[in-house]
Amino acid sequence: MIDWGEARRIYAESIGVLTISLGGGILAGAVLGTEGMRDGFRAYPGLLLLLPAFLATRGNVYGALGARIASGLHQGLIEPRFERDRRLLNAVIASFINGITISVFIGFLSWLILQLLGRESAQLTELVGITLIAGTLTAFVLIVGLLALVFLGFRRGFDPDNLIGPIVTTLGDIFGVAFLYVALIVVEVLG
Repeated sequence: MIDWGEARRIYAESIGVLTISLGGGILAGAVLGTEGMRDGFRAYPGLLLLLPAFLATRGNVYGALGARIASGLHQGLIEPRFERDRRLLNAVIASFINGITISVFIGFLSWLILQLLGRESAQLTELVGITLIAGTLTAFVLIVGLLALVFLGFRRGFDPDNLIGPIVTTLGDIFGVAFLYVALIVVEVLG
């Protein structure tokens, strides 16, 4: 039997964060459309190839972290605050390592695919450097941002399961694109 009250509660909790997520996606798109990003795509062939995978894995890696945190909160195994907690620390460290590792792999794989296809490509060190820098920066922001927003929402009575997907997607898109741009500048300066 359908519990319409529960369905309305889930909708009410979700609609605000989904609306914010929509705005965040548009903001990320606006950053992608800047002259600086377009110049980066031209200067570093392969960047456009890796972009969808880079952004998608932000959601995958940190969405899994969010799911662990939500389960821990629901079960009372994790308190909704920043404190030294073995479960929380292990989940954060694993997510950080996964995020960095997959970022480097995306840079390498993009370079390899372009080589195999005989297409123009930025140097391997450039693509890996860009994804490493952007991946490291997004890891910090996504971990801290996700924990802060989920903990705050949980303390205010929101179900973290209704918050995690939109939060991770929004933060991943906005900061993923922004930090790819920052990484382009850093690689340009160092190159």
